[in-house]
Amino acid sequence: MLDSLKRLFAGSKAEDRDLVEVADWAKRCGHGFKRARGDEGFVIDGLLEGKPWRIEWGPPQRAYIVGHELRLRMEIDLPSDAQMLVLSRPLMESLERQTFEEFTDNVQTQIGTKTPEEMRWLVMFPKVNLAPFKIVRQHFGAVASQPDAGLAWIDGPLANMLERATAGMLGAEPPFVLMTLRGRAYMRMQLATPDANTVASALALFETAVTQALRLAGGKTDPNPGWNSTANTAWQSLHPGAELTDPDGPGEPAPPRAKGR
Repeated sequence: MLDSLKRLFAGSKAEDRDLVEVADWAKRCGHGFKRARGDEGFVIDGLLEGKPWRIEWGPPQRAYIVGHELRLRMEIDLPSDAQMLVLSRPLMESLERQTFEEFTDNVQTQIGTKTPEEMRWLVMFPKVNLAPFKIVRQHFGAVASQPDAGLAWIDGPLANMLERATAGMLGAEPPFVLMTLRGRAYMRMQLATPDANTVASALALFETAVTQALRLAGGKTDPNPGWNSTANTAWQSLHPGAELTDPDGPGEPAPPRAKGR
């Protein structure tokens, strides 16, 4: 029994060291850090070009994630109907099978509002052709309400970051989702044990996705003189889909309450 207690306390200290490492990283970067109640997670707040973002690590808000998940979200200036989704290929294939089985077995003709957007969008929206990105297409899938806009979003820096992630934090292909909707950007991934390098890498990928989305929507001037006009035309061709639920809104577990360190 004594050995069991030693292992228990050793495990707790190891987890505490991990959170301290992440907290120290956040402090060095000038971000806010709070532990969740019961030390079941943490919350990090920061800014990107003066606009706030939030990172949460704690119990998952999606059934396809086991254990703990890392979540990132940010309000950004995008058209409300700019709906784009990138997800890990194993997860995409799993959700496609699940969606098909659920709605054929139950003889349903409509997707319920409680179904996560990730699943509904796989049915509602066309796939983005990732053929130009050899490594990205091997590890990820993508759909968008306007495929050309989705392709423009991924092309360049975001594709490079996704490719780099396959050799790092996404090397084991955990469930991973990156999406934009209703003027917001979201990212979530399964992460059993957080560490500073993984959190920093996740934030770098997320910030790249946000920056590229803003450029696509004309929020920034791009070196390519035709970028903004082309992007604006693409966005104007988007048509609002069915009413979608907020990924962090009603019907989902609330984020962990945080307390100061």
